[in-house]
Amino acid sequence: MLSSLFPFLYGFVVLVLLWQAFTVMRRGFLADQEYSLGRVKRDNFKGDRTGRLTIHPELLNQEGRITDEELLTVRFSRDIDPPQSAETSAE
Repeated sequence: MLSSLFPFLYGFVVLVLLWQAFTVMRRGFLADQEYSLGRVKRDNFKGDRTGRLTIHPELLNQEGRITDEELLTVRFSRDIDPPQSAETSAE
C-alpha cells in the first residue's frame, strides 16, 4: 500500500516545490523589471540600508562609541592589493 502511494506523494512534493520556485523567480523578475523601468524608488524598499551608515558592533566600546583601539587585519597570501592605512602605525 505504501509503495503504491509513494510515487504520487513524491510527484506532489515535486510539483509543489516547482510551483514555489517559479513563484519566487517570477517575483524577482517582476521586481527587476519595475526597478529597471524606474517605477520603484529606493525609499519604498522596507529594510533597505543602501546609502545608510552602518557600524559593526565589534567597532563599538562599552559606551557605544567607536573604539580607539588598533584593529587586527588579516592579509591572504594571494592578495595583490597593497595595504591601505588610514594613519601611521602606533609603533
